[in-house]
Amino acid sequence: MEVRNSLERVIALLDLFSEARLEWTPEEMMAELGYSRPTLYRYLKTLKESGFLTPMPSGGYALGPRVVEMDFLMRQSDALVQFAQPHLEALAKAYPCNSLLVRWYGTKLLCVSSEWSTSDVQTSYPRGRPMPLARGAISRAIIAFLPRRKLLPVIDANLDDLRDVGLGADRDEIFESLRQVRRTGYATAYGEVTPGVAGIAAPVFDGGTSPIASLCVTMSQQMAGRFGVEDIGARIAAAAGEISEYLAYDRAGDSKAPEDA
Repeated sequence: MEVRNSLERVIALLDLFSEARLEWTPEEMMAELGYSRPTLYRYLKTLKESGFLTPMPSGGYALGPRVVEMDFLMRQSDALVQFAQPHLEALAKAYPCNSLLVRWYGTKLLCVSSEWSTSDVQTSYPRGRPMPLARGAISRAIIAFLPRRKLLPVIDANLDDLRDVGLGADRDEIFESLRQVRRTGYATAYGEVTPGVAGIAAPVFDGGTSPIASLCVTMSQQMAGRFGVEDIGARIAAAAGEISEYLAYDRAGDSKAPEDA
């Protein structure tokens, strides 16, 4: 991808860092991005002084403390997290589970807040770790509720993975499976992301036509059967609906809470 301006170049530099590569040397950065040495060192100086990168004893760079500071500020300012937090706590109190709020941005799913009431079920994707787009209830609770013009390209781009989890043999069958999720109002998955764990999730909207997030609980499959998947799903869908209603009012700038309107 061609990087056109300085801002895009800086973002591309930060995008190098991932779970697979937590540290990069300047030489590796230049080889990966094609920047000249003066250009790269100018960006590194700015990012280091602002705290986004920190030099390592090995001579490489890792993400710096400014990232943590901005994460704290995001939690304080994100209306989605604020409106969802009481529901996360209520779900964790009602079931032996992990309750998660997962935001969708670009092509990534990212847990932004969670509560848990059991140590028996360990999520494979804690806060901040990107999740697979085509696996699990969290993913389906988002993509199933996309408008058709947005959903079909997602199916085409993830066709093999969607086949692997049993949603259908081809595009039409997968589309119909996702339409069924939409009719139900929530998605379920068993062992697709973490073996032995059931996920039940519903979409969250902010007044637009596409979901921005998913509200989910994960618990052992045995516990899901004991509490009843349909009952859990209905409760999650209702909670996600309340969060969506608050976000729609917040987006519209309405001064009244939904229950006061």
